[in-house]
Amino acid sequence: MNFKQIQQLIKFVSKTDVNEVTIENKDFKINIKGKSFNDDTPPKVVKQSVAPVQPQQTTVQSDPVPVVNLDSQPVIHPETPSNLVTIKSPIIGTFYRKPSPDKDNFVNVGDEISEGQPLCVIEAMKLFNEIESDISGKIVKILVDDATPVEFDQPLFVIDPN
Repeated sequence: MNFKQIQQLIKFVSKTDVNEVTIENKDFKINIKGKSFNDDTPPKVVKQSVAPVQPQQTTVQSDPVPVVNLDSQPVIHPETPSNLVTIKSPIIGTFYRKPSPDKDNFVNVGDEISEGQPLCVIEAMKLFNEIESDISGKIVKILVDDATPVEFDQPLFVIDPN
């Protein structure tokens, strides 16, 4: 299982009512927990009819776990009205446009980029993760200010593909 497949699985769990997914292989084990129940969204309850002498019983009904196809390649869906592509944050952390304070920005608006080229770094738990471009094209817009926190799946760059 590669990084993109794990990202795809995390997105799937976060957008559905699945509470938890565990995948175990001989090489690794991954456990992803989704939304938990709180006072706003109680679990589904099914009431069973019983004899009037006995108190009413309730049973929590669990939905079947959907199957995720991890062999399919993730599809980039443009969120802008044209052929522009949005690059999103794969992790939670702090967004930096430079590899270090004394260096130049990785990219600027108007720059031509190629697939695999570093676009920024995101610091998460004292680790600096280089975020690379999945496509070639031209930087149209940078959506995040330098040294600001970003969330998982937050749009970072808008790119006009070649």
